[in-house]
Amino acid sequence: MNGTKTKKPLPRLAPGRHILLLASAAVIAAHLLTRRNHALNRWLSDSCVRPLHRALCRVTALLPFSAAELLIGLAAIGLTVYIITSAIRLFRQDHKTRQVYIMLITLASAALAVYAGFCLLWGVFYYGDDFAARSGLRSDPVSVEELRSVTAYFAGLCNEYADKVPRDENGCCASDRTQILAKSSEVYAAAARRYPCLEGPAVRAKGVFFSRLLSYTDFTGFFFPFTAEANVNTDFPAALFAATTAHELAHQRGVAKEQEANFCAVLASLEYGDPDYCYSACMLAYTHLGNALFGADREAWEEVYGMLSEPVLRDFAASRDYWARFRTPVQTVSNTVYEGFLHSYDQELGLKSYGACVDLLVNYYAGNEIFGSIEPVQPAQ
Repeated sequence: MNGTKTKKPLPRLAPGRHILLLASAAVIAAHLLTRRNHALNRWLSDSCVRPLHRALCRVTALLPFSAAELLIGLAAIGLTVYIITSAIRLFRQDHKTRQVYIMLITLASAALAVYAGFCLLWGVFYYGDDFAARSGLRSDPVSVEELRSVTAYFAGLCNEYADKVPRDENGCCASDRTQILAKSSEVYAAAARRYPCLEGPAVRAKGVFFSRLLSYTDFTGFFFPFTAEANVNTDFPAALFAATTAHELAHQRGVAKEQEANFCAVLASLEYGDPDYCYSACMLAYTHLGNALFGADREAWEEVYGMLSEPVLRDFAASRDYWARFRTPVQTVSNTVYEGFLHSYDQELGLKSYGACVDLLVNYYAGNEIFGSIEPVQPAQ
């Protein structure tokens, strides 16, 4: 023997990372192959993942901060440190090919493990029963006249609730975000009695400490399936903050599709009855209904838009001005990536699918007996 070490073949380096890579790839492949198996995905989401999320969110609710934000931050720091130290090691040592291979297999196994976990803890919801199926609500195509009527209805509600929320020196909504988050555990109580599929633990949504970073990526909030937390950006204007909170809480209750989460946010907030939540929900509903009406009948949109009161118009202007500051390449890349994600889960409208809640809103409120008793909305003075 000459005392030299025998080099291991590249595939035999870091065996644990290879096993993790293969196991994660197998989970992802199984998820992709069984997407059309509705019964399996319904069982996985209803009998496995939802109970797990209920247990997880009860645990993470004990923390006064977002565990999701902490984990993401630690992962970002760990990734940066690993890449830097690996680059230094690569520069200083021989066998550069082996070092590069170990670094790549480490990064690949970590990325696939995270995505495999995402498939199991969230992806299955897209292929089981959606909210419309579980609730029995209709999302049939709607007529332009129905769309105009319901848009006008929500314009009137915006005007009504605009006078019930606090306002700052500029006349813009100044609802207390801390109080909105404190009340968030109660938001779905009434809606869940009407639609049991919305039942879930009475836990609060979490504000994100580094919210300005979320704004740069054009995110108002996110649901983190690994901790089952509803996380909300606390930096953008207050008028839509409560509705965003309700939207993320809908995801926490297993409503995966964005358009359905928007509808649930409106429904739950109005059923809850709190002025901050009601005003925000009406603003959210009018946004989607108004956008749809603009495309369907410009003249009808102008008529309904003219009904909005000055405080409501100021809040919409404040929101536009805020988000205009973040129109950067970072936001463009973020939107492109997220739209690709929605397409990958058969959300064919991509980011436009957020407006598909219009069908649910119109079908629900045009057929609601309360809607029929509302007086026609008059133009704001």
